[in-house]
Amino acid sequence: MKVLLLLAKGFETMEFSVFVDVFGWARNDYDVDINVETCGFTKTVVSTFHVPIIVDKIIDEVSVDDYDALAIPGGFEEFGFYEEAFDERFLDLIREFNQQGKTIATICVAALALGKSGVLAGRKATTYHLKDGYRQKQLSAFGVHVVNEPIVVDNNIITSYCPETAAGVAFQLLEGLTNREQMEIVKTAMGF
Repeated sequence: MKVLLLLAKGFETMEFSVFVDVFGWARNDYDVDINVETCGFTKTVVSTFHVPIIVDKIIDEVSVDDYDALAIPGGFEEFGFYEEAFDERFLDLIREFNQQGKTIATICVAALALGKSGVLAGRKATTYHLKDGYRQKQLSAFGVHVVNEPIVVDNNIITSYCPETAAGVAFQLLEGLTNREQMEIVKTAMGF
């Protein structure tokens, strides 16, 4: 199995690393056949707080057929996150994963890219809930039924409301790709 970890510039490093770690533990320590491949608009994607990450693939090289799931960390507007997260190529990739019924897992404001793509219209989801819920209001404007809970699952889509939920989203995705027992084994081994 393969998970595509899609990065927009200004992505939040903690929200990125949790997918690498959870699936790394599963693969390395428990022989779970899941690999994570990173993807961005450029070979080096600079995160929030200026941490550069060299990705495995450029967005134009990606075929959705090669992956079982899509994971997207959120990011900061001040670091240019929405410039790429709202780009049509980014949104088209989201739409294609959804059309194929593949799991899409987002953390925090990455749900806004799903909202803008249209895949959340009429569905339940959440996003960043602090600062008077201004991001949740933005998500609602895309026709989304916003639920103010840490993690919201609606069929094939997992959304969450802040960085604190990052590990929970990664474990939810692992469970969906394997099973509850396998997820619990990895979760316990990681001290959660």
